[in-house]
Amino acid sequence: MTAMPDLDHAPRHLTAEHREQLLALFTQVLDVGLDFKLQDRVFGARRPPTQLRDRLLTALPEDGSPIKTVLDEFVRDVLPECKNENSPYFLGFGDTGDDVAAICGGLLALLTQQNLINQSFDSPTATFVEIAVLRWLRELLGYRIPPTDRTESVWDVGGCVTHGGTLSNTVAMMLAREHRTPGTMDRGITDPSRLSIVVPRGIGHYSVKSAMAWIGCGSYLVEVDTVGFRYDLRALERALREKAGTVMAVIAYAGDSRTHTVEDLRGVHDLVRSVDDSIWLHADACWGLACALTGTLAHKIAGIGGYDSITVDPHKVMGIPYAMSALLVRDPQHMRMVASYSDLIMQEDFAIGQTTPFIGSKAWMSLKLWMMIKAYGRAGLAAMIDRRLATTRRFTELVDASPRLVRLNEPDLTAVAFMYIPTGTDQAAPDVERINAVNKAIHRRMLDEGTWHLHQFTLPDDGTFRAGAILHPLRFMGQNLRIEDHHLTGLLDYVTALGREFE
Repeated sequence: MTAMPDLDHAPRHLTAEHREQLLALFTQVLDVGLDFKLQDRVFGARRPPTQLRDRLLTALPEDGSPIKTVLDEFVRDVLPECKNENSPYFLGFGDTGDDVAAICGGLLALLTQQNLINQSFDSPTATFVEIAVLRWLRELLGYRIPPTDRTESVWDVGGCVTHGGTLSNTVAMMLAREHRTPGTMDRGITDPSRLSIVVPRGIGHYSVKSAMAWIGCGSYLVEVDTVGFRYDLRALERALREKAGTVMAVIAYAGDSRTHTVEDLRGVHDLVRSVDDSIWLHADACWGLACALTGTLAHKIAGIGGYDSITVDPHKVMGIPYAMSALLVRDPQHMRMVASYSDLIMQEDFAIGQTTPFIGSKAWMSLKLWMMIKAYGRAGLAAMIDRRLATTRRFTELVDASPRLVRLNEPDLTAVAFMYIPTGTDQAAPDVERINAVNKAIHRRMLDEGTWHLHQFTLPDDGTFRAGAILHPLRFMGQNLRIEDHHLTGLLDYVTALGREFE
């Protein structure tokens, strides 16, 4: 009978003679992770931040402990309060991180330890896996890809993989800046008033505003009114003409961060090009990438291939564990505008580090997506998105059938923003403050209890109660593939019961 490995004395480094001990230890770690991901609860426990602070902000240990002891401490003191987005009761966001092929890719990326800053010795094959992933994304979104034998360097790839949509959007704004004022990378900014960006009012993502500050352009934002959570095209044209010569970029959301409404991409493109064809057009498709994966939604992003740059977040829409985003550019040569050169970043043909601002050493994040796409293929990806759309349609029907709930958007993707309406609300002159107060109370209780989860944010009223008023809706997302019908009905029963309590 084979003796059980001694996990109390597990080795600190990977060595061949300790393979069985290492395998047993990693198996136990996987057991912990799987038990966590497969539990039903969103949170195992809920404690106030001061209690967590006092328990976890400990002094630097003088002496070390066996890895098994550290793992036990993690399970006891850290894991119970961690959020499980794979729970079927987690219905407010899309980052489930549950795809098995992608998890395999993440584990193998950790173990193989490839650094994608250089190709020749740091990542001989990983570099080309990443380039393949970028080419697949370009193809899905309508950008040109050169033949394999014409892909002769990183300057033929047309994009970069980053840690998240915020970084991807920041690189996009750097490209817009260099396009508007060539040479700024060398000389610095001399007139930031010429570097404003146009965004839709009230629904823009914080990343582009933050990016403007980070890259030295200041906060020159031009906010344009919306209709149905899309640009009012007449207002957009008026703003562009009033700000002629000062706009470096127009941002369009293929799925905004609140209702996931997909912009009229072709309409915005044609309008901007007719007014000033030198303006950089950027499409934030962090959520809208889903449209490229199924024929059911493909028409919603018609025209996106004409945009100068596109941001996508596979970890938002494809069940990939954190984190992986990508920035794609229509003209691959534009990446030269923000290139990095150093004798530490080899100026070799396929050194990806030349095309990744703010990133030096670079993990093999793209392996997660490479393995997932290989495992699914086009048909499998389409089926995954279509299943999520069916869940969203069912939830929409349930909200519309409830006398106490009001829906605020027509779902383009899988997000449904809705509100509980207190009994006695005057439909002719609704008390928006009272409606907001009840919905905020529902969300606070939901967070405190930790059994169910919906998202909450501010949203400009598009005319449901009082046009222009700031609302605090609840948001459902149909992303989680563990959702069944009883989760949908149970959630709405829960929200309605809390609403009655807080009236």
